[in-house]
Amino acid sequence: MSTIRIFFITLFFVLAMTGTLFAQADSPTGLPIPRQEANSLATPQVSDSLLHYLEVAARNNPGVRADFLAYKASLEKKPQAGAYPDPELEIGFFLQPMEIIDGRQIVDFTLMQMFPWFGTRKAARTEAEHMANMAFEQFRETRDNLYLRVYTQWFTLCSLQQQLSNSRENRDYLKQLETLAIRKFSASPAGATGSGERTQTTSATGSSSTATSSMGASGNMGSMGSSMGGTTTQPQTTGNTMSSMSSGGSMQSMGSSSGMSAVLRIQLEIAELENSIESILSQIEAETAAFNVLLNRPDNNRVHLPDSIIAIPFSLDVALTAEQINLNNPMLAMIDQEGAAYRAKAEMDKKMGYPMLGIGLQYSVIGKRMDMGHAGLPVTDMNGKDMIMPMVSISLPIYRSKYKAQQKESNIRWQASRQQYADTQNTLYTELYRSRHSLDDASRKIALYEKQAQLAQTTYHLLVQEFISGKSDLTDVIQVQRQLLDYKLKKAESIAEYNTMVASIQKLASFTFNF
Repeated sequence: MSTIRIFFITLFFVLAMTGTLFAQADSPTGLPIPRQEANSLATPQVSDSLLHYLEVAARNNPGVRADFLAYKASLEKKPQAGAYPDPELEIGFFLQPMEIIDGRQIVDFTLMQMFPWFGTRKAARTEAEHMANMAFEQFRETRDNLYLRVYTQWFTLCSLQQQLSNSRENRDYLKQLETLAIRKFSASPAGATGSGERTQTTSATGSSSTATSSMGASGNMGSMGSSMGGTTTQPQTTGNTMSSMSSGGSMQSMGSSSGMSAVLRIQLEIAELENSIESILSQIEAETAAFNVLLNRPDNNRVHLPDSIIAIPFSLDVALTAEQINLNNPMLAMIDQEGAAYRAKAEMDKKMGYPMLGIGLQYSVIGKRMDMGHAGLPVTDMNGKDMIMPMVSISLPIYRSKYKAQQKESNIRWQASRQQYADTQNTLYTELYRSRHSLDDASRKIALYEKQAQLAQTTYHLLVQEFISGKSDLTDVIQVQRQLLDYKLKKAESIAEYNTMVASIQKLASFTFNF
C-alpha cells in the first residue's frame, strides 16, 4: 500500500479520536469550588462555639452534603450541553473487490460531523448553567434550614441550662430558709416555757397581794372570812394557777407544732425542686443528643454552653429586610434560576427547529486493475489511485409540530415560574411580618419577667426577714419564692424564643450571624 494511502487511513483514525479527546478535555474531574461553597464549608477556626458547631454541621450533615454533591454533579451538565454531536465514521469492505474502470474498489471510509444551528450550543450551555445555579440555591436553602435548626437547638439548650442554674439557686434559697426555720423551731420551746412561768408568777403574786390587802383593811371581817369563807378563797387561787399552767403548756405545744410544720413544708418544696432539677438534667441530655445528631456525630459528645443566655442585639428594619429577601433568599433565587433555564430552553428549542449542517469526507481505497487490456478499456494514470470525496449533509426539520410544542411548553413553564416566584415572595413577606410580631412579643415578655423577677427578689428578702422576726407566715415566703423561680424560668424561655425569632428573620434574608 502506498505511503499516501497509509497517511489518509491514519488521518481518519486521528480525526475519529479527536472528538473523544476534546470531550475529555472539556469535562475535568477536579472542579474548583466557588467562593460561596468555600466559605460555607471552610475549616473551623474557633472551637467549642456556636460558629464552630455551625461549620461542623455544614460539613458533616448528610442532607447538606447530598445537596452539595448534587450541585457538583449539575456542574458537569454544562460541558455535556455545549458539546458537538459525536462524529460518525463508516467503514465498508467489499468481499470481492469491485471492478471499476481504473482499478478495483476495495474499502470505503466515510467520516461525517454534524453541526447544530448557530446559537444552539450556547442556549444549551446557558440552560445547563441556570440549572446548576438552581441546584446551588437548593443547597443554600438546605444549609440555611440546617443552620436554623442548629440555632434553635442551641438556644433551647441555653434556655435549659439557665433554667437549671435558676432552679439550683432557688434550691439554695430554700435550704437557707430551712436552716432559719430549724433554728426558730429549736428556740421556740424555751421561749414558750419562759412565758408560761412569767404568767404563773404574776397570777400568784396578784392573788397574795389581794388577800393581804383585804385582811389588812378589816380584822373582823378577815376573821369571819377565815372561819366562814377560807375554804372558798384557796380553791380560787389554785384554779387560777392550774389555768395558767394549762395555758403555758398549750402555747408550747402550738409553737412546737407550728415550727415543725414549717420545716416539713420547706423540705417538701426542696424535694419538689430536686425532682424538677433532675427532669431538667434529663431534658438537657435528650436535647444534647438531638443537637449532636444535627452535627452527625456521636450523641454523647459534650456540648459547651455559655453560663447564661442573653438576648441577641438586633434591630429590625422591615423595609430593608424585605429588600434583602428579594436579593438573597435562596428560594426566590432558585425559582428565578428555574425561570431563566426555561427561557434558555425555549431559545434552544427554537434553534433545534432549524436545519443541522454536516461536513464529511469519504476515502476509497482503489487497487490496480490486473487485466490491463480487458474489454479493450484503455489504461490511464488513474489506475489504482485512491479517491477522496468531500461530503456535505443537511437535516430537514419538516415536522414542525413537535418543535412548536417544545417552545410553547418552555414558555408556559416560564410563566408558571413567575407565578410561583410571586407566591413564594408573598409567603416570605407573611412569615417576616409574623416573625416581627413574635419578636416584639418576646421582647415585651423579657422586659416584663425581668421587672417581675426583681420585684419578687426584693419581696422575698423582706418576707424572709419578717418570717425570722415572726411577723409573716411561711406560706407567703414560699409563694413568693415560687413566683421568683417562675419568673426566671419564663424569662429564660422568652430569651430563647426571641433569639430563635432573630435567627428566623436572619434566615429569611440570608444574613450572617456574628456571635
